[in-house]
Amino acid sequence: MSKKHVAVVMGGYSDEYKVSLKSGQLIYDSLDRDLYHVYKVVILKEEWYFLDENENKRSINKGDFSVTLDNDNVLKFDACFNIIHGTPGENGILQAYWDAIGQKYTGCDFYQSALTFNKKDTLAVLSKYGIPSAKSVYLRKGEDINVEEIIGELGLPVFVKPNQSGSSLGISKVKDKSELIAATEIAFKEDDEILIESFLDGMEVSVGVIDFKGETIVLGITEIVPTNEFFDYEAKYEGASEEITPARIDSETTKRVEEIAKRAYNSLGMSGFSRSEFILMDGIPYMLEMNTNPGFSPASILPQQAKIYGISIKDLCGNEVEKALQKRN
Repeated sequence: MSKKHVAVVMGGYSDEYKVSLKSGQLIYDSLDRDLYHVYKVVILKEEWYFLDENENKRSINKGDFSVTLDNDNVLKFDACFNIIHGTPGENGILQAYWDAIGQKYTGCDFYQSALTFNKKDTLAVLSKYGIPSAKSVYLRKGEDINVEEIIGELGLPVFVKPNQSGSSLGISKVKDKSELIAATEIAFKEDDEILIESFLDGMEVSVGVIDFKGETIVLGITEIVPTNEFFDYEAKYEGASEEITPARIDSETTKRVEEIAKRAYNSLGMSGFSRSEFILMDGIPYMLEMNTNPGFSPASILPQQAKIYGISIKDLCGNEVEKALQKRN
C-alpha cells in the first residue's frame, strides 16, 4: 500500500498563530512515517507556503492547494491536518475553501467550525439540548451601552468577552460598574460583537472530547486553577495556571460533566478534537464555550489528557488522518 501524503497545516491570521506553530510541530513529529509522507504547510495573512525538509519555502497554489516541487512535479495532499487556532482554521473559512476544491481535511466541517467559534450561537443551540450557561447580554459595536441596566440584570462581577475570538483574547473581569465601558472597548478590538456574562462562582474545568475509532469519548476533565483572576491568555499559554487532571471532583459530578460534554459534542454533530470549558457550580456544569481546534503543543491540555487516558499522541493524530482519508469529496 502506497504511503499517503499528509500536510500538517498550521499558522493562522490571529495572534494565536505562534501557538499553532508549536501544535503543528508536535503533530508533524508524531505522525507515523511508516504510513504517511508528512509535510508542513504554513498559512499566514501575508502568504501561504510549503516547507521542504530543509525548511525552504515554496508557494501554495490556492487554486487546488497544491505545491510545485523540483522538476515541475506537483504535490497534492491526500489529507490536510488542520491545526490552525482561530481564523481561518477554526471558524469555517478554511474548511469551506477545502470543500470547494475537494480537499480532504481533519476535524469538523465548516458549519460546526463556524458555529462553535460564535459563543452566543453555540450556547443558544446547546440550551435546546438542556445544557445550561451563564446569563448574558449581547452587544454589537456602535450600540448604546446602558451600564445601569446591564449591571441590574447580571449583577457584579461580570465577564466581558469578544463573541468570536480564541485563546481568551480580549476578555476582562469587571468588578465595578465604572470599569464596564473600558472593558467593552478592549473586547471590541477583537470582534464587532461582544458578550457580557454573569459571574459563575465555581470551579473551571476543561473537558477534552473526541471521536476515536467510531466512539465519542471524554479524554479527561482538567481542573483549572489560574494564578490570575481567570483562565486568560497568560494562564493558558504562559504557565500562569495550575492544571490538575483528573479534576478534584466526586464520581457523581464526573459522570454529569462527561455526559453533558458528550451531549454537547454529539448535538452539534462534531468530529475531531474538541475542548469544552465549563464552570461547575453546585455540581452543575455551565458551558462557557467549545474549542474545535484546541492547543496541541506538548504543554497543552488535550495531549496531557490523552496521555493519562492511555492514548498515544501518535494514535490520536493517526486516528484523525484515517477519518479524513475516509471522507467523501
